[in-house]
Order: sequence, then C-alpha cells, then structure tokens
Amino acid sequence: MHVALFMKSLVGGGLQRSVLTLARGIAERDHRVDLVLTRAEGPLRAEVSDAVRIVDLATRSPLQLLPSLVTKPGGAAGLLGPFASLDPPLVFGSVPALARYLVRERPDALISASSWANLAALRARRCADVPTSVVVTERNTLSLRSSSQPKRRYRQLPRLVRRYYPEADRIVAVSHGVADDLASTAELPRERIETIYNPVVTPELRDRAAEPVAHPWFGDGGPPIVLGVGRLHPQKDFDTLIRAFARVREKRPCRLVIVGEGALRGSLMDRVESLGVAADVSLPGFDPNPFAFMARADLFVLSSAWEGFGRVLPEAMACGCPVVSTDCPSGPTEILEGGVYGPLVPVGDDVALAAAIAASLDGAVDRDRLRERGAHFSMARCAERFLELIGT
Repeated sequence: MHVALFMKSLVGGGLQRSVLTLARGIAERDHRVDLVLTRAEGPLRAEVSDAVRIVDLATRSPLQLLPSLVTKPGGAAGLLGPFASLDPPLVFGSVPALARYLVRERPDALISASSWANLAALRARRCADVPTSVVVTERNTLSLRSSSQPKRRYRQLPRLVRRYYPEADRIVAVSHGVADDLASTAELPRERIETIYNPVVTPELRDRAAEPVAHPWFGDGGPPIVLGVGRLHPQKDFDTLIRAFARVREKRPCRLVIVGEGALRGSLMDRVESLGVAADVSLPGFDPNPFAFMARADLFVLSSAWEGFGRVLPEAMACGCPVVSTDCPSGPTEILEGGVYGPLVPVGDDVALAAAIAASLDGAVDRDRLRERGAHFSMARCAERFLELIGT
C-alpha cells in the first residue's frame, strides 16, 4: 500500500516521535510511506527513517486556506471559526497543498495526527475529491486540552470535532481514556473510535539507552536520581514534582533531573530556589536521547495533570527504570495496569507523590519485568494494528 502520514512539523516531542516511529514501522513492512509536513523543519528531522519520503508542503500562513473555502465551500463554514479568534492554526494553511498532493499521489490512506491536523486532512480530502481513506488520530484528552489552553481557538475544538470527524473513515485514539473522553466531549459514537496505543519501543532503544550521558550526576556515585522528562509546560505539572521532591529531600539525600525545555523554565527555577533545593535539582534542557537518562536513573516520575497516552512511561519501563505516575487522564492507569507496574497517585498531590517516590526509592524492583511490560508498546505491534485498520 501507499500510506501517507500528516502532521505539522518535526518540532516537538511525544506526538512527533510517535508518528515517526509509526511511519518507520509501516515502511519496514514493505509499504510505500510519505511523511507529509506543513513545514519540513525541526530537530527531529534526523530521526526520519531513510525508508520514509518527506513531503514538504512549505506552508507559510494559515490564510492560505481561505481560497479553498470560496472555491469549494461545501461544509467549510465551521472552519472559519478559528480565524475569528485572530489566531488560526498554521496547519489550516496546508489544506490546498495537501489536496494537490492527494490528487497527484493518490495514497491509499492518509493518517493524520492531532486535532487541528485531522480537521485539515478531512478538508483537504474533500477538496481533492479522491478515494483516499482518512484515518484521524486523537492523541490528547480533548476536554482538558480544549478547556486548559489560553488561546480562544481551542474552545471551539469540541464543536469542530463533532462536526467534521464523522467524515473520517476511521477514528483512532491512543488510549481507552482518550477514546472515552473524545466520545463524550464531541458527542461521537463510542463504537466508531478504535484504540491503538502509541508505538514506543523500537529495536534500537536498548542501544540508545546504553549511550553515555554527559550530565555529571550520572555515574559520580552520588545519591539516587529521580528523573522527569517532558516539555516545561503546565500539562506536565513539574511544579508538583519539584514540591514532592523537596519533601523527599528533607528526609534523605537524592537528586532531581528534569530533561526538557519550555516556557515555564523560569517559574520552575524560581520554585526550586524558594524551596531551597537548587543544589540538588538540574534542568539540563532538551536532549534527543532521553533513554540514556532513563536507563541510569533510580526512578522515573510522570507528574502530568493530563496526558493522551504518556509514552515516557513505557519508554522508561523499557529501559528498566522503576516508575511512579499521577493517575491522570488518560493513559497511565492503562500502561501501569492500575498500579501493577508502578504506583499511581492523585494529580497535583505533592504529599502523595512524595510518599510514592520515597517508597519506590527504598523498594526492590524487578527491572526485567518492567522491560517486558514496556515491550508491549512496540513499533511492530502499532504498525500492524494500523495496517489492519487501513486494509479492512
């Protein structure tokens, strides 16, 4: 088959890595794969498989959508809503170029990733008037994403999803929790939504985990290291992790490393200073190989307020690292099977999180058992599920 995967760019983290891994997994099964991008830019470009062709739509502005609404207006009025907020998503501007790609290349299926890209893909297929199947994938908890973002356009998302997702040939969520929330928030039939967990574990993950870490705390024989990985964004709630760590640090020596970058760096560092733990907390920034950190940390903590899946949990487990997580919507309770593979604590509860961290640092862990569970979320399994979906 000829399969196209569509997303905004190669800037970002979990979503982008999941799409790249899926693209590679499908290509390795001898299918032709295009990675179609609003803009072919970003630090993850080096991670695109050589077996995957990059198609750059070179989108400059969301305003590029507007002519297609005039020339082929059917069912398009709702998409004007985000323009009224004066902050439309850039991916909307990709619609004309994506439609031309569909007419020219005629892929058997187009898999889009994220709500805005899903809406653009559906519009492009309508403009192109081709038989390509469109598979939209929802990768975050829609109710929380639409209500927590300060940008006005996000408040329109549930209405737009409700209106346009029924045009998709398949609707996929990355966890049962995301599927349930999508059905409820957008008033979609639950039976129309399939769950396919994100592809996390690749054949080379173990080799990447074995690579050296430049950070001086790893390998200096110092106290245990607690690790967090993700964007410095309210969704990840690293503030709660820092407060929990400070409670643990009052009672025992330990260190905290948070790998990631984002707008909250300043406020998080202020929190670290105010709690008096600056000597034992490090925010080294983004690193393209978080697996090397995971393989050497004593404990991995996901402190998120919400997730779509929470891929860092199976990544850490596949590296043999013990894990603690908030019981946030959606994903962690499914990944950890209700706490079988690691403690789950209430969102935003630094006292409960501190207790779980302390207990985990002191407890015995079967790392091989964690690796086996992490392997459940493999590239091969995800690729096969999507191919089954497309082929039926």
